[in-house]
Amino acid sequence: MSTTNRLGLYFHVHLVSDSTGETLMHVLKAGVAQFEGVIPIEHFSALMRSPRQLDRVLQSIEENPGIVLYTIVNEDLRRELERRCAELGTPCVAILDPLLATLSRYLRAPLAMKAGAQHAMDDDYQQRIEAINFAMAHDDGQNVDDLEKADVVLVGVSRTSKTPTCMYLAHRGVKAGNVPLVSQADAEKVEGLTRPLVVGLTTSPDRLVQIRRSRLLGLKEDRDTSYVDEDAVREEVLFAKRLFQRKGWPVIDVSRRSIEETAAKIINHLNERTGENL
Repeated sequence: MSTTNRLGLYFHVHLVSDSTGETLMHVLKAGVAQFEGVIPIEHFSALMRSPRQLDRVLQSIEENPGIVLYTIVNEDLRRELERRCAELGTPCVAILDPLLATLSRYLRAPLAMKAGAQHAMDDDYQQRIEAINFAMAHDDGQNVDDLEKADVVLVGVSRTSKTPTCMYLAHRGVKAGNVPLVSQADAEKVEGLTRPLVVGLTTSPDRLVQIRRSRLLGLKEDRDTSYVDEDAVREEVLFAKRLFQRKGWPVIDVSRRSIEETAAKIINHLNERTGENL
């Protein structure tokens, strides 16, 4: 194994945005994921909208040479950033420019050139806030009598990533609740649902035992319980799978799947059901 692979290849990257910088973070994460052993040292500058702020950013770039990724709509600030980066020999990439240029040509429409336009407090924003509130109020089997108002209800045994998946869906404007399956009584809470898309989440018993043991260690609980008993866990998973099969609910195995991947699959199921794209 080479030294680079063993220790990691570090490099400075400056994320400069006149908005929240979320787009830059996602793009950087997706790009770096394609290189093994590469670790970015991030210098993050959000809501960067004045020459004075830009001066501080340029000083950081000069002191920590690397790559600059930016999303800035103000032409004067863009030109100054690009000019100084050129003088320093620093690669400088306007992440959204190719996409915006293509959209503008295809739509035959001018650009609004408005900083943070994607974060406007419009109807979509309000929908996301409502969805987040709904997910919090309907987490872990709470307010089950109100679950008919949900878009999606996630069902599964304990520690199958139901809560974080619901929160991720909520940030996409999807009202999601979740119910843990511990007994037949829990199954009865969701069997009669008609409006929401009910999705079963499952995982391998072995992985589930590992996750639960780690959870107990984090809580400083080391006593043996049925919660981590291998035979008991297998029975739990089997009970859940039988319920999913009997009800004909879509099932997602989260054993080796990220929250984002699970949520994407759920949204696909929801789109197929409603005929809309979220």
